[in-house]
Amino acid sequence: MATASAARNVKELVFEWEGRDKNGKIVRGEIRAGGEAQVSASLRRQGILLTKLKKRRTSGGRSVKQKDIALFTRQLATMMKAGVPLLQAFDIVGRGAVNPRLTKLLGDIRADVETGTSLSAAFRKHPMQFDALYCNLVEAGEAGGILEQLLERLSIYQEKTIALKNKIKAALMYPVAVLMVAFIVVVVIMVKVVPAFKDVFSSFGADLPGPTLVVIAMSEFFVATWPFILLGMVGGGYMFMQAWRRSEKMQMVMDRLLLRIPIFGGLINKSVIARWTRTLSTMFAAGVPLVEALDSVGGSAGNAVYAEATQKIQRDVSTGSALTTAMQSTGVFPNMVLQMTSIGEESGSLDHMLAKAAEFYEDEVDDMVKGLSSLMEPIIIVILGTIIGGIVVAMYLPIFKIGSVV
Repeated sequence: MATASAARNVKELVFEWEGRDKNGKIVRGEIRAGGEAQVSASLRRQGILLTKLKKRRTSGGRSVKQKDIALFTRQLATMMKAGVPLLQAFDIVGRGAVNPRLTKLLGDIRADVETGTSLSAAFRKHPMQFDALYCNLVEAGEAGGILEQLLERLSIYQEKTIALKNKIKAALMYPVAVLMVAFIVVVVIMVKVVPAFKDVFSSFGADLPGPTLVVIAMSEFFVATWPFILLGMVGGGYMFMQAWRRSEKMQMVMDRLLLRIPIFGGLINKSVIARWTRTLSTMFAAGVPLVEALDSVGGSAGNAVYAEATQKIQRDVSTGSALTTAMQSTGVFPNMVLQMTSIGEESGSLDHMLAKAAEFYEDEVDDMVKGLSSLMEPIIIVILGTIIGGIVVAMYLPIFKIGSVV
């Protein structure tokens, strides 16, 4: 069973370690963990006395992204189905890669395979690029003699996962970008425009309206403290993101909150369910035992609430409960998913029904993204009009009283 840290998707690093096993033999390797304490504890449980430990550094070119791995997987599957030998396939893909880091990565894997290491074991040496789900499926393909089929299934899974993430980003990018621009405009108005109006108003010799006084007071506060406000926002944002990424409690609170946000909460929830069902379908179709498959599903969902629910499902299934019953007891899966899972268990086509559920929720996400694009535009216009328009009106109210002053 995956540790709570891994299952909840806390940010992990790759460490290179050296130590001695129970027989005193020097052993080396790499491990993915959230910190040095986790590395030490993990190796200690394996009976290894840690002597050296350092965080792995990478350099030269851009980092290897998920889409690079998806493209590599698709190319490797295609060439293996065409009968190209594995080592030659690695040579072809490596020469065609435009990212130097990807070329080096594939070269290292090819060298390991050439010396007799299994492909899954070679992948496991690079946990930052090939997660447990990827390696488990490759291992299942090697054991069953269907590696090319599993690689093709993996490429489909990765392509659909990337497409789903891009849809979520597209839905969030527009409102975030507009609100950032609006914030900059408001700051400029407060720091540059309002003080100019204040100088004009000082010669009026009359009491200013309440809204104007409020805006002027806010402007004076911005002018006097804007460096501290900027520093506080940047520093606070950085500390908040670090806490979100590294603290399991914080991640659980924020992920639970994200699922309850109006409008966007439904979109996030559907995308998480789509990833969860797609991952379990892919693992189960590859012949990976259900309990072992659930080990990789929680982390791939990308939400701590579903990761915790997956751990509970795994415990229940390992003690003999049906998957549908275990899923229902968590209270996080919609009735439609539970019904399709139940039908899949009864008919012996669980992977097929889970894939259908994934396709349904992927289509739902696509429809919601299209709807949000149309919905967010008038909402943002109203918000910006209220804020900026309110400031402009407050600044022009004293001008309307010039006649009475004169």
